[in-house]
Amino acid sequence: MGADLASPWWIGQVAIPTRLVLAPMAGVSVQAFRRQGRRFGAGLVCSEMVSCAGLQHRNERTLGYLRIASDEHPLAVQIFGSEPAVMAEAASMVEAAGADVVDINFGCPVRKVTKTGAGATLLDEPDRAARIVEAVAGTVAVPVSVKMRRGLEDGSRACLDVGPRLVEAGAAALTLHPRSARQMYTGFADHSLTAELVERVKVPVIASGDVTSHGQARAILGTTGCAAVMVGRAAQGNPWVLRELLEPDAPQPTRGEVAAELILFVRETVRELGERRAASFLKKFYGWYLGRGRFPRAFKQELVVCETTAEIEQRLLVAAPDAADVLERLEEELPQTEDVLLDLPISIYGGG
Repeated sequence: MGADLASPWWIGQVAIPTRLVLAPMAGVSVQAFRRQGRRFGAGLVCSEMVSCAGLQHRNERTLGYLRIASDEHPLAVQIFGSEPAVMAEAASMVEAAGADVVDINFGCPVRKVTKTGAGATLLDEPDRAARIVEAVAGTVAVPVSVKMRRGLEDGSRACLDVGPRLVEAGAAALTLHPRSARQMYTGFADHSLTAELVERVKVPVIASGDVTSHGQARAILGTTGCAAVMVGRAAQGNPWVLRELLEPDAPQPTRGEVAAELILFVRETVRELGERRAASFLKKFYGWYLGRGRFPRAFKQELVVCETTAEIEQRLLVAAPDAADVLERLEEELPQTEDVLLDLPISIYGGG
């Protein structure tokens, strides 16, 4: 049946305590999301993708993505771009910020990324893709991983040709989401391709796509021989899915636990992004947390129209009074973390 989801594994010299990887998701994978994922059992957490051009130009908001807390490790920071030298420079900055793994995005299907020659487009340019990996791996001492799709078009098998070349160029691990870029997130992930990729390379392969239950995760591990599974959309506003993947008999969260985790998430996001940016960023999370029958549907709309995060907290504590005790316990258990910061203008962290 494959490896136990709770067993450790390695990417290069980096030990990873469980076989659950929390996916890099644009507009989602902020520090608060990653720290929460680690608490609930993710062995490796990933930043959202960071523009190497933004890092090269010292863009304040882009540099803000390199804010790393001590309880996030092991952490992969994902970069995207199309020029080997620029990617190598960005990787060096990521390493200096404290990332344990530099992850390269060759999978993003979004037009604003692919039109620049980055993301999934590079699966159609294997020579350039290999040069990027070679440049990055030759610059940093931490291991380099690559996240791919199957290819640009439906039915493509490009990943099976490109993957071994990337390993030869220096990749210490590969993540495969076996949908095409054209598919985006429709249809199903074809993990028979994952199994084929595992056979072709001698580095760990992480299987991404359609990992939503303990049974699915175990089946993917068992049938593909992959080293780990990546959890993405299933964990949005639902860190309990990580616990369920590791412990299928884990209890469902109470309403108080849901409200307490959301309040903590709100507070941590405000600390990271500032009140103004956080208030806008958090709106999509309310439906994710409060859905699945946990709260009445109308309650989400009440929160979305609140003007401040303090008001959000107040409404949640009224709706779930026992959340206050859960929140107090959570905050006592949280490590007193100090951020590892680059020498950057403080304005980034005030909502920059």
